[in-house]
Amino acid sequence: MSNEDFARRFGLEGGEFYITAPAPCPYLKGRRERKIFSYLSGETASATNSLLTRRGFRRSQNLIYLPACEACSACVPVRIVVDEFDISRSRKRTIAKNADVIRRLRAPSATSEQFSMLRAYLDTRHSDGGMADMTVLDYASMVEETSVDTVIIEYLVRDRHSREERLIAAALTDRLTDGLSMVYSFFEPEESARGLGRYMILDHVSFAQELGLPYVYLGYWVNGSGKMDYKKQFQPLETLGTRGWSRMGASTRS
Repeated sequence: MSNEDFARRFGLEGGEFYITAPAPCPYLKGRRERKIFSYLSGETASATNSLLTRRGFRRSQNLIYLPACEACSACVPVRIVVDEFDISRSRKRTIAKNADVIRRLRAPSATSEQFSMLRAYLDTRHSDGGMADMTVLDYASMVEETSVDTVIIEYLVRDRHSREERLIAAALTDRLTDGLSMVYSFFEPEESARGLGRYMILDHVSFAQELGLPYVYLGYWVNGSGKMDYKKQFQPLETLGTRGWSRMGASTRS
């Protein structure tokens, strides 16, 4: 199938889209993946990012991509419906554990403190993943090589005695016209008891509410992948299918 055929299949005629070669799927063992992608640049980058995210794409640096596997449709775009999101008991417990956490927005510029925490996170939790060999230059590229409206959201705690602040989590987040898109998040593994991965999602919902934005985009839920199943916890969720966005069944709610 040619690039043009793939573009027509996904309703993307008129833009410059390309297709990757088949590669091992990082989520489902024994399967192969392909992606359709385009470049984000210039004054229209943020608007294009917003438009294509609503159509199921995901950003990585100055690329925006969509799974385009001919024999598989396991990757499903999901987004949290902010206005209908309620704080259940377990969500309240997570928020209470992190009552001392400070949210701070930073320009998309990599720091040594962020990278040191990222390396600890990868070595502890994702040593066999696709980012396991990430260098400081790779991290700087991930954060800084983009023309879209993006920000690093840092989560810090302040020492009671010295009053110095310590970084414990961070999220690279795009600001879209209709929501926030969590591009990548990571945290200090020694603080795992706080449930920081879950907390950052809850805080993004809160932040979207503050900004008056209706959605938090979580990327892809992959049917059959244990490592992606946590996203189902953040109901109400919408999934993107052939007929547009629709509500995911609330089989898991916590």
